[in-house]
Amino acid sequence: MNGLAGKGFFIWKIQDCEGGNPQAIAEAAQRAGFTHVLIKIADGGWPVNIDRKTNTDLLPPVVQALREKNIRVWGWHYVYGNDPLAEANVAIRRIQQFQLDGYVVDAEIEYKQAGRDRAARRFMGKLREALPNIPIALSSYRFPSYHPQLPWKTFLEFADYNMPQVYWEKAHNPEAQLRRSVREFQNMTPFRPVIPTGPTYKTGGWAPTEQDILEFLRTVQALGLSGVNFFSWDECRKQTPALWDVIAQFSWSPQPPPPDIVDLYFQALNLHDPSLMLHLYHPDAVHITPARVIQGSQAIRAWYTTLFNDLLPQASFTLTHTTQSGSTRHFNWTAQSGNATVKNGADTFGIMDGKIAYHYTNFTISA
Repeated sequence: MNGLAGKGFFIWKIQDCEGGNPQAIAEAAQRAGFTHVLIKIADGGWPVNIDRKTNTDLLPPVVQALREKNIRVWGWHYVYGNDPLAEANVAIRRIQQFQLDGYVVDAEIEYKQAGRDRAARRFMGKLREALPNIPIALSSYRFPSYHPQLPWKTFLEFADYNMPQVYWEKAHNPEAQLRRSVREFQNMTPFRPVIPTGPTYKTGGWAPTEQDILEFLRTVQALGLSGVNFFSWDECRKQTPALWDVIAQFSWSPQPPPPDIVDLYFQALNLHDPSLMLHLYHPDAVHITPARVIQGSQAIRAWYTTLFNDLLPQASFTLTHTTQSGSTRHFNWTAQSGNATVKNGADTFGIMDGKIAYHYTNFTISA
């Protein structure tokens, strides 16, 4: 599977983008610095972007024009779940026909009905059987906690990417909403790399601002995500062209992901400062050792003061192994302090809002 990175845009109706001119679409995408474009290929069990008057398929010249500019072409498909095999078959046919670089399944309210997990498994299983090497992404709601009925785990089991629709409608807080979306999916099993989709349309008197879009893009990079998408080309170029300009002018240079809290913890440990340790903890954090349980900032500060001053003064702490599962971290460590050593450090963090909410530690100091 080739990794997907950079800026991309969803196309709904080809004829509503650059007058339906394939060369104009490709040139606009190239000028904007897009690495990929996602075009609707089907709705339910039917192919779309076909001129019904002439029965002409509009995809081939657009796919060719984009490929000539070295822009990847993905197909996207709105699914209902009433006839999952028919929906899978039309997707497979369209993907194979145009040798598309990837496929996005857009599953929303219809898949919240009872019994849709079975439909999702049949649909995704059929896709994977026929397209074992094609990257597949799920496009759905931004906050899974709001939509527990959707068979998230089944879709993501077969998917390579998660493309949540982070549409901050009626608000102007894209950073907060994107961070929450990513955090919720990080706490879900299975986790798939997130490539979020932002809004560039108007609805009910609301529209994103230019500052919104810039904040969204900057947050994507700050989170170390590999790519970003927007919806949709059709509406943006006509209704909100200033937003297109912001996206086009934004230089895509992803920042490395921020250090994990375990790395920050060991940086602070080796500075031997209890105040620095407290910055990593939730104010009501619980710290558990084999000897006792303590809670709250003052008790945790006192524990680290004793550790640094009495138990392991001027120690050098070394992380030897770490594993991550959602909001949980397990890690092992050693320490050397004069003649005192620790060879069997074993800790677990529970993370909430980026802070340590609970911390279990177990270690033996030996001379």
